[in-house]
Amino acid sequence: MTGWLIITEKDNTARRIASILFKDVKVLKKGVNCYHSKSNNAYVVGLKGHIVEIDFPPEYNRWSEVPLKSLLNAELQKKIKEKKIANLLEELAKKVDHVTIATDYDREGELIGVEALEIIKRINPNIKVDRARYSAITPSEIKKAFNNLSNVDFNLASSAMARQKIDLIWGAILTRLISLHSGKLGKDFLSVGRVQSPTLRLIVEREKEIKEFKPKKYWEIFAIFKNSEEFKAKHIKRFESKEEAKKVFERVRDGIVKKFEKKERKEAKPSPFNTTLFLKEASKFMSPDKAMNIAETLYMNGLISYPRTDNTVYPSSINVVKIAEMLSSIFPKEAKIVLNQEKIVPSKGKKESKDHPPIYPTGVASKEELNKDEWRIYELIARRFLATLAPNAVWEVKNVKIDSNGEIFKALGKVLIGKGWREIYIYSKAEESYLPDLKVGEKLKLADKEIVEKETKPPSRYSTGSLIGVMERLNLGTKSTRHEIIKKLYTRKYVFGNPLKPTQTAIAVIESLKKGAETITLPDMTAKLEKDMYEIAEGKKKEDEIVKESKEFLDKILDNIDYKELSKSLKAGIKKDRVVGICPNCGNELVLRKSRGKNSKRFIGCSNYPKCNFTLPLPQNGTIYFTKECEKHKIKKVKIKTKKGYWDVGCPYCNYLEWKKKKKEAETT
Repeated sequence: MTGWLIITEKDNTARRIASILFKDVKVLKKGVNCYHSKSNNAYVVGLKGHIVEIDFPPEYNRWSEVPLKSLLNAELQKKIKEKKIANLLEELAKKVDHVTIATDYDREGELIGVEALEIIKRINPNIKVDRARYSAITPSEIKKAFNNLSNVDFNLASSAMARQKIDLIWGAILTRLISLHSGKLGKDFLSVGRVQSPTLRLIVEREKEIKEFKPKKYWEIFAIFKNSEEFKAKHIKRFESKEEAKKVFERVRDGIVKKFEKKERKEAKPSPFNTTLFLKEASKFMSPDKAMNIAETLYMNGLISYPRTDNTVYPSSINVVKIAEMLSSIFPKEAKIVLNQEKIVPSKGKKESKDHPPIYPTGVASKEELNKDEWRIYELIARRFLATLAPNAVWEVKNVKIDSNGEIFKALGKVLIGKGWREIYIYSKAEESYLPDLKVGEKLKLADKEIVEKETKPPSRYSTGSLIGVMERLNLGTKSTRHEIIKKLYTRKYVFGNPLKPTQTAIAVIESLKKGAETITLPDMTAKLEKDMYEIAEGKKKEDEIVKESKEFLDKILDNIDYKELSKSLKAGIKKDRVVGICPNCGNELVLRKSRGKNSKRFIGCSNYPKCNFTLPLPQNGTIYFTKECEKHKIKKVKIKTKKGYWDVGCPYCNYLEWKKKKKEAETT
């Protein structure tokens, strides 16, 4: 028996790798695709990510009947979830004596490969095993990887398995805890997780800061001075008192230039994309999870390098000049800016790792070949790459200090005189401000002056991009999971919009956990686990010891919860999400309700039913959110989220009255 089996993470990758390595590839249909080279007696099979999953035994499925703590001692089971692929691996295990794991090279990819390997070894325990590591699915990269095969990293796979077990146990116990005590079961259950909860707390705490923020008034004084040209300057002081501002305002007269500087300043080009930087930029025009899905598609099609990386420094093995030349066919003007330099020196970020390079283009694409969103992501990555090789931008910066009857004013002028990388990277706007050339001692006429009343502003809500940055800083999740955590917060109706706003249910969950189990909502524990994962991967700690430690920690948390208070707090908070306003007929609460029966419909109804029959209709499709109150009716306005985005419906009572009015007009005509 001399045969070779190559295992990749997905079918697309299997097809591409087979076509790169072998000339005589035929597709064998075995329930799933299997790519066969007869001359090499080689088989290439693509998995569907994890084909094995861990879960609790079936007897633990009855949420209401199973004690929470029993989940800590349950023997987790491995289940094959892709039986056709598993059957094919078992069949091929009898035909080959050599298997190469060629899944994505990271923690999760290593575990996916090891799961497949365990199936094969049950049939063929003595099979020879090795590992192909690559960062791009291009001919040169794949051939290089298969000419330099290494060993499977079982410690790396073990660290991923530890995470899976801990996330399953924590997720199951905490989700059941919150759902059972809030009465939200079935498809409306409330999920809680090891990373999800501290992430949600960030959003809820920010919302609390915004609501509790009390703006303070302050006053600023502006003056328009004139030599041959007019320009605006601002008093160096911000005034807390209107009276003081008025006194100073009265003293402002013509000015004299006390200090003037004109300098050229270089603005450094951006650093290469790692996953976090990429998602922060991509989230300006689409959700992070959508951006990552598209990036993975581009990677599997050989157009970009592996999109899950911490690295922001190009390794010397990447020929950046050759890639810039390759891109000149689709971005000729931008590539020319790079290639016309005497020496091309790429920028460097703060993070350098050896597993994968930063994200960069590996193939040429065109608008015609890709759909609209794919092109946007490809163009973003291509422009970022070229920008990291381009000259720095150059600004002419002017600073002036003016004395006006003893009062000091300042003005700043900024003009971009060398576009450099800014001509390539179109996603960063250059804010310019004009200031004429001035001389020290020069007298200036006062053309106008004004006092402007302003207010301090609350902190802004997190956008999906800024939240990913904060999650990275606090070590919440990984480069591979942060976008998925944010997606889950939307899916579970904990947040809506971008910037993210929490629902009342989210606030209730976090506030309730803070009272009885605050540790669950803090980043400390989950950040420690990330550190433990790295130590497992490095062989310094064992998977079992970390899982055991995590279970003991959760056990202590469960001991300290006041379950009655938790239940009361959750139910009160969740009720707030259902209350829409005050019934105009009887003064009781209006709530979100559903009609009974198979074709149940949602509507707004009076909580005093059946004594009061007041109802308002609602759109039946999409996820519904209630926002600020209508000033006229004191009923919350409606926002609907559909696949196309958010739709502001407005006040349901205003809409209903408008509909009645139009109906009456139609009947009379």
